[in-house]
Amino acid sequence: MLNKEFKKKFDAENNTFKKQAIKGDFLFFMKKMDSIENTALIGALLKVRNIEDLQILKTPGALSQHLTDKPTAIEKVADYPGGINSLRQEVANLLYVDGVNSDSKTVKTDVVFIVEKDGSVSNVHAEGDNFTFNRQAEIALYSISEKFSPAVVKGDPARFRFRIPLTLTMTD
Repeated sequence: MLNKEFKKKFDAENNTFKKQAIKGDFLFFMKKMDSIENTALIGALLKVRNIEDLQILKTPGALSQHLTDKPTAIEKVADYPGGINSLRQEVANLLYVDGVNSDSKTVKTDVVFIVEKDGSVSNVHAEGDNFTFNRQAEIALYSISEKFSPAVVKGDPARFRFRIPLTLTMTD
């Protein structure tokens, strides 16, 4: 709707300088909307993390419950539709790059999460040197559109610890 209204105003204007000003206003407005959405997503991330932490407190050993470190016990590892490259692409598309503050041109993080028996993602934790990139990576992982196909152990769906390294190269 906003896009349509700005376009209508842009198309109605004949002065080139005023058209550029309208375009600039639109881009500024959209960046502010992204920032507001990012603030909301960070709030949602905190809520999800708090709920997960409370679940762990209610169920001692819940985080490690049914997770195996023995690769031989796993018949099938958890898999994202389209594979790891599809997951990486979706995460890259979901990253709010303007929310990452860094003096370094390249930032890295390792995101570790649990793929639950139903294929959903939980307990997402990013560990890297850049706090803001870590938070944006966590938000992106929680925001993926598809569910994983769960891991299989002894013929049954199982929880699976998944790790994905991410690198962001900042452009000028």
